[in-house]
Amino acid sequence: MTTERTADWAERAVAEAAGLADRAPGPLSAEQQVLERIEQARRRRPRIREPRVTLAHGAGGKATRTLVEGIFVEAFRNPILEALDDAAVLRPGVDRLAFTTDSYVVSPLFFPGGDIGDLAVNGTVNDLAVSGARPLYLSAGFILEEGFPVADLQRITASMAEAARRADVQVVTGDTKVVQRGKADGCYVNTAGVGLLERPVTLGAGQVRPGDAIIVSGPIGDHGVTVMLARGELDIEADLVSDTAPLHGLVAALLDAVPGVRLLRDATRGGVATVLNEVAQAAEVAVVVDEAAVPLRPAVTGACELLGIDPLYVACEGRFVAVIDGAQGEAAVTALRRHELGQDAAVIGHVAADPPGLVLLKTAFGGTRVVDLLVGDPLPRIC
Repeated sequence: MTTERTADWAERAVAEAAGLADRAPGPLSAEQQVLERIEQARRRRPRIREPRVTLAHGAGGKATRTLVEGIFVEAFRNPILEALDDAAVLRPGVDRLAFTTDSYVVSPLFFPGGDIGDLAVNGTVNDLAVSGARPLYLSAGFILEEGFPVADLQRITASMAEAARRADVQVVTGDTKVVQRGKADGCYVNTAGVGLLERPVTLGAGQVRPGDAIIVSGPIGDHGVTVMLARGELDIEADLVSDTAPLHGLVAALLDAVPGVRLLRDATRGGVATVLNEVAQAAEVAVVVDEAAVPLRPAVTGACELLGIDPLYVACEGRFVAVIDGAQGEAAVTALRRHELGQDAAVIGHVAADPPGLVLLKTAFGGTRVVDLLVGDPLPRIC
């Protein structure tokens, strides 16, 4: 499909969803009234209504956004924090640095394709990578429960060491705390990372423009579904492994090949749908996605259908979403597919001007629906 034809399709989809196609000016339609209410709700200042923290506040959806903006951003407000990017871009001197931190509470600790150890290293490496940085150094903090098997701790640290070796980073500092039996869930890991921004590129929602292409670097949902099935709570078997992997090499290949990279985000908690909503709201654009173009493994599709889950919301740990200059979309996919981790990369949609702040999905049945942020997460404790 040519860029011109795809742009026309995107415009028609937006017009259809907004109820604007072939209509004369007049009173707001039902569809327009719904969109207006959504926009009014999003303009309100975030406020925590619950008296206590719930699991939904840690799931990556609407509740998480409210918690982050209503508590943490409000308390620590500054221009660097307010960007809410995967890593903060710092300029302490001549060099530009990226700095990030994340905590890992996955259950179970060991799952097909990985464990909490390599997840902690890869997740922080990837937050630095999608900021355009070359990862250099990590810290590692452990919260261990009394009675946790030393053999499991050795297995986790060995996995972290191997993941650090593959990513060419060093774990240079850390901390360990032990809490009473029953006061944790075996082992939690926090990692922080520092990377060097070597390329003269600026990535972020402020760069996104109507007509840009939306790309995912590979099949989505592998990690979340793998972890869910590894819990053994469901009588479902699937030949799946987590997609956890360091993405800095794939990101570097893309940045070297295509000058028109606007934004990169790794699709962890909340999946691709959450990333696209964050982009649409921050850039004040519409994101239009072709459902048939989204790469999915049959096992993920089948498991999600059985569980009643939309794979767009399922977490990945080795996939990123990229927004690229629309004229360079196919060149970007070609560059990604040359790399081992990007062989199934695909253009899944485009950016449009209206309705701003919304993600629209062109379904396989020919309709269009809004893909909104979830309040919580259908698959808790997956990272």
